[in-house]
Formats: sequence, C-alpha cells, structure tokens
Amino acid sequence: MKRTRTRQAKVSPNGKAPAVPDLHDPSLYFNRELSALDFQEEVLEEALDPSHPLLERLKLLCIVMSNLDEFFMIRVAALKEQIEAGIIEPTPDRIPPHEQLRLIRQRLIDLYARHERALLDDVLPKLAEEGICIIPYAELSSEQRQYFESYFSTDVFPVLTPLILDPGHPFPRLLNRSINIAFILRSGSDRAKRAVGVLHLPPVLPRLLRIPDRNDAAFVLLEHVVQAHADRLYSGWHIRDSYCFRVTRDAELEIAEDEAEDLLSEIAEQTRVRNWGADAVRIEVDAAMPHSLRHLIMQSLGLSPDDVYQLRAPMNLSDFLVLLRLDMRHLKDQPFTTRIPPEFIGEPEHIFEQLRTHDVLVHHPFDSFSNTVVKLLRVAADDPSVIAVKIILYRTGGDSPVIEALKTAAMNGKSVTAVVELKARFDEENNIIWARQLEQAGVHVIYGVLGLKVHAKALMIVRREAGSLRTYVHLATGNYNQMTARIYTDFGYFTARQQIVRDVAHLFNMLTAGAQNVATDMLVLAPHTLGRAVLTEIEETIATQQEGIPCRLSAKLNALVDPDIIRALYRASIAGVSVRLIVRGICCLRPGVPGISQTIEVRSIVGRFLEHSRLFIVERGSDRRVYISSADWMPRNFYRRIETLLPIPDTRIEDELCDIFNIYWSDNVKARVVMPDGKRIKRQPAEGEKPFVAQHYFLERIRRG
Repeated sequence: MKRTRTRQAKVSPNGKAPAVPDLHDPSLYFNRELSALDFQEEVLEEALDPSHPLLERLKLLCIVMSNLDEFFMIRVAALKEQIEAGIIEPTPDRIPPHEQLRLIRQRLIDLYARHERALLDDVLPKLAEEGICIIPYAELSSEQRQYFESYFSTDVFPVLTPLILDPGHPFPRLLNRSINIAFILRSGSDRAKRAVGVLHLPPVLPRLLRIPDRNDAAFVLLEHVVQAHADRLYSGWHIRDSYCFRVTRDAELEIAEDEAEDLLSEIAEQTRVRNWGADAVRIEVDAAMPHSLRHLIMQSLGLSPDDVYQLRAPMNLSDFLVLLRLDMRHLKDQPFTTRIPPEFIGEPEHIFEQLRTHDVLVHHPFDSFSNTVVKLLRVAADDPSVIAVKIILYRTGGDSPVIEALKTAAMNGKSVTAVVELKARFDEENNIIWARQLEQAGVHVIYGVLGLKVHAKALMIVRREAGSLRTYVHLATGNYNQMTARIYTDFGYFTARQQIVRDVAHLFNMLTAGAQNVATDMLVLAPHTLGRAVLTEIEETIATQQEGIPCRLSAKLNALVDPDIIRALYRASIAGVSVRLIVRGICCLRPGVPGISQTIEVRSIVGRFLEHSRLFIVERGSDRRVYISSADWMPRNFYRRIETLLPIPDTRIEDELCDIFNIYWSDNVKARVVMPDGKRIKRQPAEGEKPFVAQHYFLERIRRG
C-alpha cells in the first residue's frame, strides 16, 4: 500500500494559524474499486471462520464469487470502456484505469487462490464428512454410471447443441456466466485431422445431480456427466480432452431513454443483449486447460492474458446454493422468530388507530417484515375504507406477497399506483414480468423517471375516516422484498404525521406527473437537495465545534464515495469533531491521518445478516438530529437517483436509533477497523471485556421478548 503523502499542518513564524492542508491530495482517498474488493476479502474471511455452520460457510463462499461476477460485469467493464474510448474519468485517488486494472488483477489472483483453498481443502471435505459430497464421475459404481447414462440420453442429450470450430463455424456467442465445455477432437478416420468443439450447458438443466441408492446427499456435476458421454455428441471424432470455461460479459445496460419509444421493450431487448451479445470482460478456465486452447478462446473473445483466470474449483459456484435446501439444520444458522410490534397485532382498525397516535420504527430482520409491511398492505387491500395505495418498487423478489396485495387492492376497486424502477440492475427482467402482471390486475404502473433511477422506498395508504381522508406512510432504507428482509438489516418508519404525509404525496406527484421544484417541509429528496443537506449538517457541526461546543457525527452506510462529503468530514476532523462511521462496503475516506482525519474512525461489520440500514446522527452539544435514508453517500445517490432522507421527529425513536448505532459500535467480534493504510483489522475484546456481537444481541433480545 502506498504511504500517505499529506501536507502536514504548519505554524508560521509569526504564530498565526497553521497552513490549510490540501484536501484534494490523491493520497487521502482509497480507490473505489480496490475498496470494493476489501469487502469481498471480509466476506471471504467470514467464510473461513469455523464458528459458522458449514452450509453457511459454503453460502459465504458462493456470495464472494457472485459478487465478483457483478464486479467484473459493472466495474471492470466500465474501466475497459474508459480505456477503449480514451476518455479517462478522473477519480479523487488519481489512479488511471489501466493501473486500476493491474491492481485489481493482482488482488484477485491472491483472493481466488485463498477462496479455492477454503472451498477445496476445508469446506467441501468437511461437508463430505457430514454426508454432503460431490463425487467425481470416475468414482461412480457401474450401476450409478448406468443410471446417468440413461439420464443423459433422456434428459440431457436432446437439450445440448454441440458446435465445432472451423472456417464455416466461427466462435459462438456464449451466454453470460454460463458453463461451457471445450473439446479437443481428433478425427476417427484421419488421425492428422484436429478440431475444437464447444458446448454450452443450458442453465435449464440442473447442475448438481443426486446420485441414487445412497443414504447420504451425494451429487455428481452435470458437466462431468456430459464429458463422460461426449462421444455421443461428436460422433466420428475421438475426444482427446475436455475442459470447462466460463465467460463474463459487460452487463451495464445502454439505454437512450429519450429516444426509446417503449422503455419496457427497450430494456427487455438490452437485457437480452447483455446476456448474449455484450463484450466479454473475463474468462474463467479449468486450470488444466492447455495454453494453446486457452489462447484460442482468449483471442476469439478479444481478451488479453490478464483477463483469464485459471480455476481448480467448480465454476458458477452459486449453483451450489441448492445444498442449503437440504434438511440438515445442524449445518445452518439457528432459525429465529421475528418480533411482531404490538401495533400490528390485532384487527385492521387497531393498526390504523395505533399509527394515528404514534410513529413506529421497525428494524428488520429482527422485526417482522411480513407481519408489518406486508400485513399493512393486505389490510389495506381488503379494507373498504381504504381508497388508494401508492408504492415505489425497486426490487421485490419472486412470488412476492407485496405484488399479490397490490393486485388484490386493485381488483377490489381501489386506486393503486406503483412506481416501478425497470433499471434496477440485474432485476430488470423480473421487474418487467411483475410490472405487466400489475397492469393486468388494474394497477396504474409508472415506469420510473427519465434520466434518473428511482431508489427511494415509500408506501402511501389513503383511508376514508369520519367523513375525511387520512393518509398513512411507510418510508424505509430497504426494498419491499420479503426474501431480503430476512437476511438484510434495514429500518422502516410508519407514520401518519401530516408534514411527512404531505411530503410523500409531493414525492409521488414528482414521480407520476413530473412535478418540478417540489417543496417539502421535512422529507429531503435527491437529486434536488439531499447531498446538499448532508453537507450543510456537517458544515454546521464544524462551525459549532469551532465555537467550543463538543460535537459528534455518526453514520451507518453501505458506501462512502462522494469526494465533497469526504472533504467535509476531513474539515470536521481538523476542527476536532468526533466522527464515527460504520461503512459496510466501499469506503474511499482514509481515516486516522494525523492532522487530517485523526478523529475519524471507520468500521465495517460482516455477519450473519447483510448490513443494509442507513443512519445519520448529528450531535452538537445538547442538540441532536437523527436521519434514516434510502441513499448511500455516493455521487450516483445524490445526483442521479430519486432518494429520501427522513429527519426523525419522534424523540423516543431517535433514542432507539442512537441505541442501535451504539450497539453496532460496541461489536468487538464481527467489526473490522479500517486502518490508515486501508487494511481492515478485526476488533478484539479488550482485556477483561466480554466478546460482543451486535447481530447476536438483537437476536437474543427478540428471543427474550
């Protein structure tokens, strides 16, 4: 890691104020892409922790590889595009794209090697001891081979399309992130004749095939079955060798929204292009593949040796997540029952009565999502007093009870509006499917906002009560997705306060009618004022600290990238403000630099649940302000998305959120401290201090009731 080069504060000979440090010095900023890999290192470190159940360790290893897929498809692809176009987007760290790619590869070679050792030498052997094993095809009994020969004939052979490379058949377009097999062929009639065959394994076929007549959970991999019967695919050829490989493609959609007549159709077409036609950015190959074959594939895809990664482990590891469906509870995290807030227990009228009298905060997954958010939607769908429902949908997951409740509400004659973000990365196709379902049910669907991504999370329910209308609102840090609500931590805020209700109504008018210059009383919106509001809070805190009043800033985020915010935090530290940051993923701020950021401490937490909640606490003497937000502190969130920042108006809930932050800050087991050189060091309990895991504390609290 390059040593920090900062301008040290100096005192002039006449004793005047010290020189102002250069806060644009590139050494004060961690590189965004390398910081993203730091997070993957932390997830891998968790997978190595033997205190986790075995299947959970496997899941973490799968997550690392899936995250790296996305990293290549988006971040590496963007760097390659910059180089190809000759347009360099300046970054605060001033590392040019070609050097970033070199550093990324250097980091990944080591990460891949450690990941493989963890999988092949630790997790898979231990799973085999527990009766979950992947058996090489050569080790199958004759009866088992006969079974898979029959299976290949009936269930696999008809689906496969073997190809051969020759002047009439150029290298095929291969599906993004799918497994392929390259065959080295020799003619059966002319021994001097050589060829290369390429076979794509369709994702419609199951990857892990259960071996019959065994008491344990034993599987053979689909590619091994295909390789064993390849002579039937290439009749007349002798199969000399075969090797698996996998192609990763650029996945960023290029949509000219102002030119697309039908945004729905355009996005559907672009997702198809992404899967089949986009430029390749990486190849993963079997480590045993000979150099000549590797070179052929590399050249055919227009890539360089630095884009090739050699693997000993099975590719497409996310396919192994099916093993978590096995009924082996001792190999998984202990299940837990979520808390149901008392406001949501009872009849529908009771719920609305409670929300009229006081606000409610929920902290998922410890507080139930299905018995709060989903229940409220279901109640609204059937309640004859409810006349309208409005919601923003970014990601909802499959078989969504949220979608079903909205469809029911529309079919029951209520006015239902859903603002659907079609450009939610990697969920575009799912969003198109259920958006059409909503339209067929009578829901008024709005497809986002031109030029912006709608990332806010908001729900509005309008109810007729005592001859007038009353509106109830839910604002959140996470999506309306029941699946992720069980594995992500997030905040949700329910209220009927008129100021917030009016602001949310203005938000929906902005989304559906293109309302301009939206003025809100409490709710802060991006891209209009959110970034400026955060900066203002920091600057006012600096001014207060300079008046001699002790101040503190605390934030919990997924990412900290915005250079203006980072410079403001540096100025706060120089002024003496205490800054506590919990940043799960990317952090470009360099903490602990003398004279620059020595009062800033950055930690990250990787545990059983993905930390996704966003919280901002401002303390200036006895004055305190607490916010929850849908936005991370990144330029894209501040200036290219619709986001919300909610100041909490309820002192009781402010206290609760501050307590939650302090509980996370007290974690001395799963927390890592970001050092000035960028290394993330696991916290250790001090002498005489008990080990404390924040997520375990929250789970234990709901178990105690």
